[in-house]
Amino acid sequence: MQPSRADVKVGFACNNRCVFCAQGEKRRSCGAVSYAELVRRLAAVRPETGSLVLTGGEPTLHRDLPRLVAAAKKLGFHPIQIQTNGRMLRYPEAVEKLARAGASELSPSLHGSTAAVHDALTRAPGSYEDTVAGIRNAVASGIPVVTNSVVVRDNLHDLPALVRLLASLGVPVAQLAFVHPVGTAAELFAEVVPRLPEIVAPIAAARALARAVGMRLVTEAVPLCFLRGMEDLAVEDAIPETTVVDLDGAAFDYSSWRQGDGKVHGPPCEGCGARARCEGPWREYPAAFGWDEFVPLAPGAVAEPVADAAAPAPGGASALEVA
Repeated sequence: MQPSRADVKVGFACNNRCVFCAQGEKRRSCGAVSYAELVRRLAAVRPETGSLVLTGGEPTLHRDLPRLVAAAKKLGFHPIQIQTNGRMLRYPEAVEKLARAGASELSPSLHGSTAAVHDALTRAPGSYEDTVAGIRNAVASGIPVVTNSVVVRDNLHDLPALVRLLASLGVPVAQLAFVHPVGTAAELFAEVVPRLPEIVAPIAAARALARAVGMRLVTEAVPLCFLRGMEDLAVEDAIPETTVVDLDGAAFDYSSWRQGDGKVHGPPCEGCGARARCEGPWREYPAAFGWDEFVPLAPGAVAEPVADAAAPAPGGASALEVA
């Protein structure tokens, strides 16, 4: 059993404008929650949760982030993960401040192996160079690093090259998270969301490359019927019970929402050999494409989850995936 985790949104300011952003235009409603209010929220949720992920928006834009990390450490949260687009980590002093404050994991996001791919997805020229530099600094700091990359139509071809780049940067664990079609991704659905059968070959190639270089690769929000023979990639078994504290300060059970409302099972899932382990696709996917692509697995065909599966923030995503 993984320790329970709090996912606290520090505000929705962001220096990227990703085509797949699940938060949409929330930045217009609140760039940053005040430090005092965030500490109050941390204290309120601490009795029910042990670990913490600070998300947004882009949390590194919050001027009080190191103070907030220090306050969280004092409250007894551990580990403390910062989920970030990685751009501000290009400044070594920013990484050092977070390390001194008590950050125990950094989760930067890179979505392409080149500026052409990544910057087109973030709609922020220069973001690729910033994030690559940020990942280098994060790895060099000695703080554990788990990267997240959102799988969309325009980076499918690039996934193996992206994994190769991440490995060359010294990243020990990388997550590939299938896009959640909410927020901006819902508005740009036809442009952003790939068909699930199309992701199988690129993920298989990325998995083979990761294994060859000794890097741990995991997937999030990919149903197990599209991971045949690759079920070890699925991270859902390792995602801790998560409580999200959103913009309004109210806490809600994200894990129950994800499994009971965010994702869904359909007719092919009944009798599938993976039914007990698989959460199914994001609800919006079969609502658009139906269930014909989903072919049940035979009973007994799915291996047990591996014990050392990494557990990035859900969607890394996926804490970012909450609409």
